[in-house]
Amino acid sequence: MNQSAFDSLSARPDFRTIARWIEPRAKVLDLGCGDGSLLSLLSEELECTGYGIEINDAGVLASVKNGINVIQQNLEDGLRLFEDASFDFAILSQTLQTIHQTAAILRETARVGKECIVSFPNFGYWPHRLSVLRGRMPVSKSLPYQWHNTPNVRVLTVKDFEALAPEVGIEILDRAVLHGGQTVRWGVNWRGSLAVYRVRKK
Repeated sequence: MNQSAFDSLSARPDFRTIARWIEPRAKVLDLGCGDGSLLSLLSEELECTGYGIEINDAGVLASVKNGINVIQQNLEDGLRLFEDASFDFAILSQTLQTIHQTAAILRETARVGKECIVSFPNFGYWPHRLSVLRGRMPVSKSLPYQWHNTPNVRVLTVKDFEALAPEVGIEILDRAVLHGGQTVRWGVNWRGSLAVYRVRKK
C-alpha cells in the first residue's frame, strides 16, 4: 500500500468499513472522490477498477497524480454519463452532507451502482447536540469546520437517513456506526459520530 493510501486508511475510519464491504476486482464509482485515496486503496488492496468524480480542481489534480481515473463534474448535475447498474459499487463517502439535491443524488447513486455505500457524519452525536444546546454549531473531528467555512450544506442523523431511505427507493443491507474508529453497538444515534451504510435500489 502506498503512503497516501495508508495515511487515508488511518485518518478515515469509514474507509476500513467500506473496504470490508467491497468485493475483490469490483468496478467502483467514487462520487466526490477528493484526492482519490479511497480508490487508490481499493485498487491496491482488492484490485478494483473504476472512476472518481470530483468538482474541486485540487482534488482532480491530486487524483490524477495518484493514478486515478477522474472526471471533473458537479454531482448536482446528476450521473447521466453512466448507464443503470454500470458499476458493482457506487460510493458516497462523506459526500452526502455536501449536496443540495440529497434525494436525487441518492436515487442516481442507487441507479448506477448494483450496490452503494454511503457514509456521513452523524449530527445526532451527543457532543453535537450539546453544542447546539449551548447555542453554537458543533465543531468536532467528524465536523471539523466552523459554520461560516464548512462545505456541508446538510446536517443529518442516523435516524434521518433511515427515514429517507425508503422514500427514495433504497433498501438498507448493512450498517456500521463508528466513533474513534470503533463500532458503536447501542445508542448509535447519540453515541456514534460517523455512520456507514450499504444499500441498494429496491
